[in-house]
Amino acid sequence: MPPRRNPTLRQVRLGLELRRMREAAGLSARQAGELLGGSQAQISHIESGRWGVSADRVRHLADLYGESDQGLIAALCEMTARQEKGWWERYRGELPDAFLDLSELEFHAREILSFQSFTVPGILQTPAYARVLFAHAIPLLPDEVIEARLEHRIARKAVLLGERELPFRAVIHEAALRVRYGGVDVVREQIDYLISATGWGNVTIRVVPFTADVMIGSAQPMLYVRGPVERLDAVQLDSAHDNYYLSDPEDLKRYRSIFDAVQRISLPPDDSVDFMREILKEMK
Repeated sequence: MPPRRNPTLRQVRLGLELRRMREAAGLSARQAGELLGGSQAQISHIESGRWGVSADRVRHLADLYGESDQGLIAALCEMTARQEKGWWERYRGELPDAFLDLSELEFHAREILSFQSFTVPGILQTPAYARVLFAHAIPLLPDEVIEARLEHRIARKAVLLGERELPFRAVIHEAALRVRYGGVDVVREQIDYLISATGWGNVTIRVVPFTADVMIGSAQPMLYVRGPVERLDAVQLDSAHDNYYLSDPEDLKRYRSIFDAVQRISLPPDDSVDFMREILKEMK
């Protein structure tokens, strides 16, 4: 079977966790290949996500590496299961892979934590609000690309509104609610939508007001995505040119702490809803 040319984020993560197991056991890829009855190249392809691996193979490798975390092993075995293509796959080749990786990550999440300081969370954006953001991207995007990105962004809401009702906790800085992207009417509709989302039961929104005594200096817009076990959590960060993902245990610990810190300086959920209503009254 030829190696995959473009493994998905989930496939890459499975391979990465197997590599971490191997390295923790103090084995080289060559040694692991010999123990497995294969080769160094085989281990390298598995660990890069370019070769598929069965649940039995994952258990065998975990046993060879002395991994004792049964919850992690079970979660990795689940990741090997052949699944139907996700809805996001219809955008492959049309949108950047980072967009599809995010959809896949959200689809398999157990909970999502979001901190945003300049815009509202993408998964909770209204079509009009999202369209304004895409229309003012640099460099400017063709109309058909804007439409594809908009359609994809709106489709992401399915994980919040479907049978799963994925838990979603957002902390939004007041600045993100005050910037009038697209004008007053667009922003009013967006804030009203955020307020309605808090009534879904699985969405919690907290606001960090300008009057907060402190602001966490290292806090940057982020998504913290909880996996089936803590070691499979992930962080998604935006840069000026791309999205990127972190999964190193120390990075996960640091961003959990950052989210907890910004949550502590935010208003309680009910007060945050009242705060957003006050902003609406001011926007006339």
